[in-house]
Amino acid sequence: MPSKMIGNLVMEQLKKLDKVAYIRFASVYRSFEDIKEFGEEIARLQD
Repeated sequence: MPSKMIGNLVMEQLKKLDKVAYIRFASVYRSFEDIKEFGEEIARLQD
């Protein structure tokens, strides 16, 4: 199983369980570079 697939599965589960943990994981996994990327991901969670 490719590591990218594992990372995506982890993100899906975190999104359901703990949104703060999801954002923290996503920021590292997706290499967020600035606050705008955090804001965009948070906005997607609120939809």
